[in-house]
Amino acid sequence: MATESVLKTDAVEPSLPEVNSSVRISVSPFYWRRLLGFLGPGFLISVGYMDPGNWATDIAGGSRFGYTLLFVIMASNLVAILLQSLSLKVGVATERDLAQLCHESFGPRISFVLWLGAEVAIAACDMAEVIGSAIALELLFHIPLLYGVLITGLDVLLILLLQRWGFRYIEALVIALIGTILALFGVQMFLSRPDFWPALHDLLVPSPSIVTNPDMLYIAIGMLGATVMPHNLYLHSSIVQSRRYKRTPEGKREAIRMANIDSGLALTLALFVNAAILMVAAAVFHRSGHFEVAAIQDAYKLLSPLVGAAGASTLFAIALLASGQNSSITGTLAGQVVMEGFIHLKVSPWLRRLITRSIAIIPTIIVVAVTGEQGTERLLILSQVILSLQLSFAVVPLVLFAGNRRKMGEFVNGRWLQGLSWLVAALIAGLNGWFLLLMLK
Repeated sequence: MATESVLKTDAVEPSLPEVNSSVRISVSPFYWRRLLGFLGPGFLISVGYMDPGNWATDIAGGSRFGYTLLFVIMASNLVAILLQSLSLKVGVATERDLAQLCHESFGPRISFVLWLGAEVAIAACDMAEVIGSAIALELLFHIPLLYGVLITGLDVLLILLLQRWGFRYIEALVIALIGTILALFGVQMFLSRPDFWPALHDLLVPSPSIVTNPDMLYIAIGMLGATVMPHNLYLHSSIVQSRRYKRTPEGKREAIRMANIDSGLALTLALFVNAAILMVAAAVFHRSGHFEVAAIQDAYKLLSPLVGAAGASTLFAIALLASGQNSSITGTLAGQVVMEGFIHLKVSPWLRRLITRSIAIIPTIIVVAVTGEQGTERLLILSQVILSLQLSFAVVPLVLFAGNRRKMGEFVNGRWLQGLSWLVAALIAGLNGWFLLLMLK
């Protein structure tokens, strides 16, 4: 009874009330049937780990440094699995999302600062989605980049339609698009014929040059920002509550266990996608001496001639478009979570999407108009570095709450897990600090 009283929540509006407890869970004695009901939120989160920003950093890293940065992709993914596990556990145990907990615990001033940081991160992520989708439209349909940027604003209509049908339809579309990306890059891997043994070595054994080479560290930090996204931590703590599990210690225990399987599976698929992008870039561009391929457009133009398959570039562009559209869906939901949780401001989804997309579109239009296609590549990588620099402002509160027995009750982190979590938080902050020092020299 004492534990149950700790886990009770105050009478406040639940996170994302329109989807909270909206997805029914099977009560079948068969484990796999119950598990199927929990599959979905992890895949929505995994979208942020394979968006156009990842493409930019992976292509740049593969073409310039071969397979060396594969270790960064794997390490970032392991960090992501840990942090997303903490996020979903906090959401289930406290029945709050991370933004709501910050508002309750830190007061309005600190919450406002954290909210601004989260909005900057969402805008940076949205910028990558805008650029990626616009580039895909240009490559596939020859739509000028500037017009493509404007067209991407129409995806708000798709999101509104899906939200009206129900949360499961959003998850189904996202999973279908992830499947498309996986299949297309499976074909790309077959066509590019990477060197698997050197790739496996660089995946498991880190090179000291990752930290000592400023150019490599810049891309590595970008990969960290592109992989572990701060707004995903807010989002996961919210949408994991969309399942209609029993809000009892036993029900929450099963929900956490099932949600961890969902998250781990989805993020493992994201690891394969990111590794495939870098390996294709290394096998096709680095191996042929094209060390400076960083722009997605250049990768598209060179892919078919160097691979020797006419459709390779088209497959690449289709996967890019699927990636950009997928990321738009999760960006909208994350924006809603942080705005309602931090400052208790409720805004219609269409207006929320319009504001976020406008913040992303305006600087993109300026860059495209002034510098053309060349500026989009630098803007993509910069957006991912911004995400990485914002990450600590989400990770530190998350680790604090996960180790707080008053909030978590029996689900509080054990000592070893809390120690590991703080180690990861310190590592992220330390890498970002080291990067800033190198940039200031």
